[in-house]
Amino acid sequence: MKRVLVIAYYWPPSGGSGVQRWVKFCKYLPAEGWEPVVFAPLNADYPSLDPSFEKELPENLEVLRGKIWEPYAAYRKLTGARSTQVTEISSGKKTWKQRLSLWIRANLFVPDPRVGWVKPSVKTLRKYLTEHPVDAIVTTGPPHSVHLIGQKLHKATGIPWIPDFRDPWSRMYYLKYLPMTAGTWAKLRAQEQAVLDDCNTVLACTPLVQEEFQAQTKTPVACITNGFDEEDFTGPAPEGDGRFNITHTGLFAADGNPFTLWKVLKELAAEDPWFKESLRLRLVGKVDREVLDAMADAGLQANVVALGPCDHATAVREQRSATLLLLPLRNDAQYRPILPGKLFEYLAARRPVLGIGQADGAMARVLHDAQAGVTAEWDDAAAMKAFIAAAWKQFCEGSVPATAGDIGPYTRRATTHALAALLDSVILSVDSVILSEAKDLKE
Repeated sequence: MKRVLVIAYYWPPSGGSGVQRWVKFCKYLPAEGWEPVVFAPLNADYPSLDPSFEKELPENLEVLRGKIWEPYAAYRKLTGARSTQVTEISSGKKTWKQRLSLWIRANLFVPDPRVGWVKPSVKTLRKYLTEHPVDAIVTTGPPHSVHLIGQKLHKATGIPWIPDFRDPWSRMYYLKYLPMTAGTWAKLRAQEQAVLDDCNTVLACTPLVQEEFQAQTKTPVACITNGFDEEDFTGPAPEGDGRFNITHTGLFAADGNPFTLWKVLKELAAEDPWFKESLRLRLVGKVDREVLDAMADAGLQANVVALGPCDHATAVREQRSATLLLLPLRNDAQYRPILPGKLFEYLAARRPVLGIGQADGAMARVLHDAQAGVTAEWDDAAAMKAFIAAAWKQFCEGSVPATAGDIGPYTRRATTHALAALLDSVILSVDSVILSEAKDLKE
């Protein structure tokens, strides 16, 4: 069986969407003829934990651990910040300690605060690869500093290497909140360009990111989206509780606060007392205070059911028992090419999805093609109201029908099959080049 070394920062016991992509790939790769070996941090500062993901992994999966130093504990102690989430970085008013800390983070930790993991990881893995050869290396970011590990290993060993981008790099929306100097920006972009140019194939997570990278490099750029695991959605869907449940799972961030939607729901509640009585806004996961405050300002506080952070299985049950699923993106034009991981589980839940974001963005394409819902622009109250009112009418008549579009390409088995084919093609192309060069030398 062929072997692939996967270098990932986010790995169980980490929770959140960043860990799921490669947990699921590793679950299904052996059936495709590839044995994964994972290298992950020993002592990472993860923002959330979900040990349940460990149950998804093959029993014989080899997981290597390397120590990492991260500055986040020092940052929280110095500034008194609650977290290192984007909402902390992007919030308007900051103390001088926060401003200083952000400047240090932006300009001394390039490309990101996990860059200190690069040098010791390269040393550890060079020794490991000498004794335990692999056929390919994959690095998955963010954090994009992991790609620097893959780059150095590739140059030192010649092993084929694929950097996997779950999000963009220099085009990531939150970078504009960091006070980078011109020199830092140049360094970050140079790192990105070198990674794109030095690898064998680039792997993007959405078609629009694929297009952006392909315009930037001559290296082939493939696209394999995230997906859903059919095993997580077996059996009949849980029965509803008789309420009109609009459900959101995962982090509900302040910069994804759909103010227009809250106004629409306030109007519908004022127009129909039964709607007001039946409506429930079920929030599964961390919710920023600004979102809860906006709901309260719209008079919806009594309709909110905030469950807080839950394990993955609970989130899936909530998705499947929802009346409608809510998916607002970050309110930022740079979010247009991004496909949030929860989108694919929403598809598998077979409940209609109200997306809020760019109507010409990546999410809108998927929802349209899968006939799974609509994407309303941020200020398009009419589109939001029409979608919810139509669902409410169906609800009053008996139930909201399940969606029935083709979502087969987004199963984890399908995406893993595509990954295995990509790995096969990369090592085959490298072998062909080696044979060609050997033939030229012989001649």
